[in-house]
Amino acid sequence: MLEYLFVEVGVVLVIAGVLAILAYKLKQPLIIAYILTGVLVGPGVMNLVQSTDVLGGLSQFGIALLLFIVGLNLNWRSIRDVGPVVLIGGIAQVICTSAIGYGIASLLQFDSLTSLFLGLAFSFSSTIIIVKLLSDKDDLDRLYGRISVGMLIVQDMIAMFLLLILGAWHGGGTITTIISTSLGKGVLVIVALFLLSKTVLPLLFKFVARSQELLFLVALGWCFAVASTLLSLGFSIEIGALLAGISLAASGFQHEIEAKIRTLRDFFLIIFFIVLGTGLTLGNLQALLVPAIVISLYVLIGNPLIAWLLMRFMGYHPRSAFLTGTTMAQISEFSFILLTAGIAAGLVAENSIALATIVALITITLSSYLINYNEQIYEKLSFIFERFGLGKHTEGHRAEATDYILFGYNRMGRRLWPQLEKLDSDTLVVDYNPIIIEELAQAGIPAMYGDAGSDDLLHFIGAAKAKLIISTIPDILVTTDLLDYLRAHHAKGTIIVTARNADEAAKCYALGATYAVIPSILGGEHLGQYLKEKKATKGGWQKLAKQQVNHR
Repeated sequence: MLEYLFVEVGVVLVIAGVLAILAYKLKQPLIIAYILTGVLVGPGVMNLVQSTDVLGGLSQFGIALLLFIVGLNLNWRSIRDVGPVVLIGGIAQVICTSAIGYGIASLLQFDSLTSLFLGLAFSFSSTIIIVKLLSDKDDLDRLYGRISVGMLIVQDMIAMFLLLILGAWHGGGTITTIISTSLGKGVLVIVALFLLSKTVLPLLFKFVARSQELLFLVALGWCFAVASTLLSLGFSIEIGALLAGISLAASGFQHEIEAKIRTLRDFFLIIFFIVLGTGLTLGNLQALLVPAIVISLYVLIGNPLIAWLLMRFMGYHPRSAFLTGTTMAQISEFSFILLTAGIAAGLVAENSIALATIVALITITLSSYLINYNEQIYEKLSFIFERFGLGKHTEGHRAEATDYILFGYNRMGRRLWPQLEKLDSDTLVVDYNPIIIEELAQAGIPAMYGDAGSDDLLHFIGAAKAKLIISTIPDILVTTDLLDYLRAHHAKGTIIVTARNADEAAKCYALGATYAVIPSILGGEHLGQYLKEKKATKGGWQKLAKQQVNHR
């Protein structure tokens, strides 16, 4: 059994890899390749997948890790300005979409209850798909990305509320009792996590952050512990993982945790999309093709249009409204959960799941293109949208770069800091030691825990846009990663790194370093004096580098 499962998963991954290469070569979204893999290996074509329960279980890991990372990046300060559109827009979008969806389903000859459930189910957009695609585009921190994620959270809460009501009805209990009990549990969980995030978690993660392996393991354990606890209390895995991430969002280690977990998340998400593709069979396709196409067109066009109108009504720029709308053009994992619960309660026709599967495959596939190319599409249609006037918000990318960045607050870094502080510019210290980060925070020095060789961290702090970067880290591997990133992103600022010997210094120069410090030749005090004289002037440091090379 174990050997067969190993071969089965191996064959599926090989097919997925081949199709992903083709998709990448053709500049298509990789999600399309994963879903197509599921269609090919599923019962409708090759029928290679027999261990659907095992693969389905593995896909849940991907969902949990995805929402965990969303929680790690959920900064309430950054979404405070979009609060009204998130709350009002999220609720209004579900109501409007459900009402119109009910009408369309009724016209397609579904009975009243089934039409109601289909309208509700297809009003929810997929957290997994949207967050994955926005993360790949690095748009999660843009205005429309924050609005989209906020609306998704509102939608998920509404879906949980509906499931609680349905559970109460099916179980014979009163709706009031079920809801009040669940609300009580939810409040207790949130209060407990809040207290832990202020007391125990900072101490725990400050200790485990001394080892990258330990940090990775404990973060994973925390994610699954919280998700499992909430699952046992009647909530979803998604909500549990999201709250687990939020509880660590202000820990100071969130970016490093995200960088460590991202690859693992991507692997399990690939399994999720493959499992999704296996749900399509030729029999279902033939019987439900026309209703599926009609509903898919509504989801692809109607959902974005409703979101656009709601945001325009609240005064947002047509561009922000359009980009947000494109993220709503697919159905959610909660769509299947709600329909399954309706079937179990005897309220919904059994072919609803097959219909939802076809609609999901169509909308997820096409919405992947919508999200990936939403800005190009907007530019083509901008002459139409601009007629409706401008709103009050503008699009923005991630936080602007710091002028000066110091990697490593070791002995040399401590000696350099007084001179950096005198340069009268924004300066950020990045260090691997959580104790040093705490020390800097207490001293009021802007600091961040992280790895100087991590692309995720470097991107987050805007390293490529900094005027001056100084790395006192004498690790050539870390330095190489740092220089590779800066060169790939066409950094224009002065880059000063640390090398242990002349050979390493030569390698740093070849990779684009402006100046390489060799501590045995030039100590921190002398470097500080040079910094006082030359500041961030690139020419002065390049002249010093030539003198160093000639001295060799």
